[in-house]
Amino acid sequence: MNIIVPIKQVPDLVEELEINADGTDLDREWLKMKLNEFDDHALEEALLMKDESGANVTAIALDGDDIDKALYAAAAKGADRLVKVTGATGNSTHQAAKALANAIQGMDYDLVMTGVQSVDDRDGQLAVILAHYLGNSHVSVVTGVQASGGSVTVQKEYGAGMVAEFEAATPVVLGIQAARETPRYVPVAKVRRAQKSSTIEEVAAGDAAADAGSTVSKMYKPETGAGAEMIDGSAEDQAAKVIEILTQKGVK
Repeated sequence: MNIIVPIKQVPDLVEELEINADGTDLDREWLKMKLNEFDDHALEEALLMKDESGANVTAIALDGDDIDKALYAAAAKGADRLVKVTGATGNSTHQAAKALANAIQGMDYDLVMTGVQSVDDRDGQLAVILAHYLGNSHVSVVTGVQASGGSVTVQKEYGAGMVAEFEAATPVVLGIQAARETPRYVPVAKVRRAQKSSTIEEVAAGDAAADAGSTVSKMYKPETGAGAEMIDGSAEDQAAKVIEILTQKGVK
């Protein structure tokens, strides 16, 4: 079985984020990037399937800042093939999906497993749009995958903890919510060895123009409130103070 896993770098939300001068994006000059959490889970699920049945795993990514590092890290974790899609412009989900689909259509694959969303997209629809451009079926919010012959059985998560099981014929695109196990850690030394032993193939994005999607008109930092008031004293004193505050605010 051949599995393709699209991955991307996203802003590290632990860092202090600044908005650029025209207010339409983050200031990316010193922005620290990291592998999208959900893509990491998609890669882990693919590698678990490789461990179980000898699947071949390809990590693919659109060209961008630090993306080579992310691809080499995927190789260090166990990916068999690395592909970078060059020449893609724009950053909408539709454009990314079309560029990835153009590259993937020339490959032999059974599964495409991508993260169900990322912190820097506005719709969380990469998997379903990618399935559209590839002409494949699609299941998203997946928390487990088992392969059997020419089909896969997937667990799909719904609200309130409900989980449904689906059987899908391959090829199919899956949006991974969580892998069955925590994504494996890879030490820096192993990534450096992968840089020396692995090759990143480059594939042209082709025509990735897409009119659909949304654009950002303006970004703002959240307004800062007055802060929290800490209430000290015994439980009775604290209860009395809470009642006093609520009464002052007109709560009866």
